[in-house]
Order: sequence, then structure tokens, then C-alpha cells
Amino acid sequence: MDGLIKFPESWSLDIATPIDAGIKAISRQFAGFFDGVNAFISFFLNLAQDILFLIPWWVLILIIMAGGFLAVRRIGSAISYGAMVVVIGLFGYWDLMVYTLSIVFVSVVFALIIGLPYGILMAENKKVEHFSLVILDAMQTMPSWVYLIPAVSFFGLGRVPAVFATLIYALPPVVRLTSHAVLHVDQETLEAAKAFGTTKMQALIQVKLPQAAPTILTGVNQTTMMAVAMVVTSSMIGAKGLGTEVLIAINRLEVGRGFEAGLSIVFIAIVMDRLTQGLAKSLPYNQTRKA
Repeated sequence: MDGLIKFPESWSLDIATPIDAGIKAISRQFAGFFDGVNAFISFFLNLAQDILFLIPWWVLILIIMAGGFLAVRRIGSAISYGAMVVVIGLFGYWDLMVYTLSIVFVSVVFALIIGLPYGILMAENKKVEHFSLVILDAMQTMPSWVYLIPAVSFFGLGRVPAVFATLIYALPPVVRLTSHAVLHVDQETLEAAKAFGTTKMQALIQVKLPQAAPTILTGVNQTTMMAVAMVVTSSMIGAKGLGTEVLIAINRLEVGRGFEAGLSIVFIAIVMDRLTQGLAKSLPYNQTRKA
């Protein structure tokens, strides 16, 4: 009777062991390749950090305020964005903010380099779309902590595995929205372009992408926000930044320290969200469509 109530203990399905063995074999077999990727990503991380540290603090704040004004066209909002960054500096987290931003920037750039072309490919190829949707669904439902395991297995601890895990975690939105945007362009405009003899590539570059740009930038916005959300998780594998302060505060039960670090992450997320959203809304085609 127990077998009818409780799940039989004799039944078992072990996929963890072969997966672990496969990951270990790949990391050993392609150690040279992963070392090269590590050096490649480290170069861009160091470059991003050097550029951000080279910019005087007040210049960076002015750049953020100028970008905020161009994005939303409101001087009050631009000043508030600059004030948020000032508060992060007053908390004593300026350097940690730079480390965090460098990881986010590099992760988002690589996500866009991979995601934008792949999203276009999905829109143009139904077979790729059907196959990819299953993978994207799995990537978006998988807990973010799981991505840290292969990242550490392949690259060890530090910033590079943080970029790798953040890249995988933040990739699906830009792929999905790019595909959706290209698929749902105005068909009348597209047919008119075809009537004038445009090739498939010309129609993509001159008609589809300009119309799809606002939605694509929404995908960029979502990818950026997911990369920022991964900051705290990445601190678990030694990625230096604001997430490290949150982790230390949790371990030491220092509520005030955790609140300051968490508020700093929120400020970064707000500034990046408003800037990318404002950029999407300011595109010429988006303005025309609203009119």
C-alpha cells in the first residue's frame, strides 16, 4: 500500500552525475580555450574600469545628468539622476559602483552582440524560432543561482564568471523582443518596399529595423535591468562590487550597511532604466507612431 501513496524509493533518475562529469571533462579538455576567453573578457573589464576611473567624478555626474535630460527632456529628472549618483559617493561606494558598472556594461554589450543578430535570425527563420523559444523559456525560468555553477567550473572565481553568468541570465529579453519587433513591423510599408524592388537584406536594414528599433531598445532596457539584478548574485563567486557589500551585511547582520548598498543598487537601476527608456521613446519612428 505504501507504494500507492508514497513515490517508490526504488525508482530513480540520475542526470546530475553525467552532467557533472561532462562539465568537468569539458573544463579539462578545453582549458586553454577557457583561459583565452578569460583573458579576452578580462581585457574588456579592465578597459571599462580604467575608463570609468579615468573620468573625474563630477564629469561622470554631468554626463549622467546630460544623458538624463536628453532622454526625458526634464531638468528636474536629470538633476535627480545626478543626485542619486552623488548619494552613492556619499555612502563611500564610488569605487564599488565603478566595479559594478563595469561588469554590467561588459555583460550587456556581449548580450547585445549575441542577442540582436540571433533575434533577427529567429524572426527570419521559423525553424530557429521554434527551437529557440524552448531554450529561452528554460533560460528565463531557471533560478539565477544555477548559472553560477558552470561559470565557476569553466572560469573559476572572480569577475569573468560573473560576466558569463550575467550574460546568460540577461540574454533572453533582448532576443525575444528583437524577434518580436522584426516579426511585427508594418506589413503595408514592407510590401511597398518590396514593390520598389528592395532585396531581403535591404528590406531588413531600411524598413524592418528602423520600425522595430523602439521595441528592440525596450529589450535592451530589460536586459540591462536583469544584468543589474544579477549584481548581488554574482557577489557569491567573488565579483567585487556593491553586491559584495550586501553579502557582507547579510553575513554580519548589519542592516544599515545592507540598506546603503541595496539603495545604491536601486539608484543605479533607476538611472540606467530611465536613460534606456528615454532613448527608446526619443527615436524618430516612435515619435511618428505616437503622432
